[in-house]
Amino acid sequence: MAEKVLMKGNEAIAEAAILAGCRHYFGYPITPQTEIAAYMAKRMPKIGGCFLQAESEVAAINMVYGLASTGKRVMTSSSSPGISLKAEGLSYMAGSDLPALVVNVQRGGPGLGGIQPSQSDYFQATRGGGHGDYHMIVLAPASVQEMASLTFKGFDLAEKYRVTSMILADGTMGQMMEPVELEMGEVNEHDKSWAVTGTKMARKHNIINSLSLNSEQLEQQNFERFERYKKIEENEVMYEEFMMDDAEICVVAFGIASRVSKNAIMEARAKGIKVGMIRPITLWPFPKKALETAAEKCKAFISVELSMGQMIEDVELAIRCKRPVTLCNRVGGMIPSSEQVLATIEQVQGGLE
Repeated sequence: MAEKVLMKGNEAIAEAAILAGCRHYFGYPITPQTEIAAYMAKRMPKIGGCFLQAESEVAAINMVYGLASTGKRVMTSSSSPGISLKAEGLSYMAGSDLPALVVNVQRGGPGLGGIQPSQSDYFQATRGGGHGDYHMIVLAPASVQEMASLTFKGFDLAEKYRVTSMILADGTMGQMMEPVELEMGEVNEHDKSWAVTGTKMARKHNIINSLSLNSEQLEQQNFERFERYKKIEENEVMYEEFMMDDAEICVVAFGIASRVSKNAIMEARAKGIKVGMIRPITLWPFPKKALETAAEKCKAFISVELSMGQMIEDVELAIRCKRPVTLCNRVGGMIPSSEQVLATIEQVQGGLE
């Protein structure tokens, strides 16, 4: 068995990025993800990489844009307000079909809000993050181990489909410490014939650009991009099922909310309530088919969130509103307790009897 190392979630992301072949990090400090930048500042110079603290989040994402165009693995990280500042750059990268990894360790909002954990950037992440028609692959870790493994996978998926991957973690995941296995396997090689590499006329010039003034050409680019998105939806959905074999109530939760929910489900099971959980690991693409299948036997759903109710809309869409969906939530940096989730499960069960 591989040796495990005790690491903070943010540090696990940084080390996994290095193991994935990332040698360029551009960022700007903001709580609760600053440890990622601090870790990269120490490690990158020692391995021949580049750490650069930009003058702003806007500058950082545009540095990522430039480096990604060369085909090198590159990463940035921030927290909620910082991701908003990066939104224009994220859209430009989508329009240029560039792969990169972006990390959002969420804090409470809107505005500057607070530095405590949140999941209220769900809409922003799963609906693109900036202007125009596009998607990012959005990965939601629920442990420090997944902070590492999904970072490693995020780079691979980004290059495979030429999209931006985002790690969407809440502040708790970034700050907590757990044992992590850092053997991530081999780094996959993908075609990068599109990259700008300075070949001195050895081949046709590659042009990296998100501007297209020809309407028909721009339409075709969008159609082609969404064909790739369709392949991602068909092949890359990830989720975990917990005690769903005989479940009559299905809890849907991700990140720290899923860990709290597991405890509540165990307590509910001890009381004879048939409840299980589907934990989305990819928030986009969302596990629609898994939830649609669950709706055939489950009588009710509960969405547990650290937001005012964002993922609940995707749950309702996935099950075509065939079953009632109840929201169990806390906001402002608060986390639902297992007692609160259990009380919601009991309340829903009471309505079914």
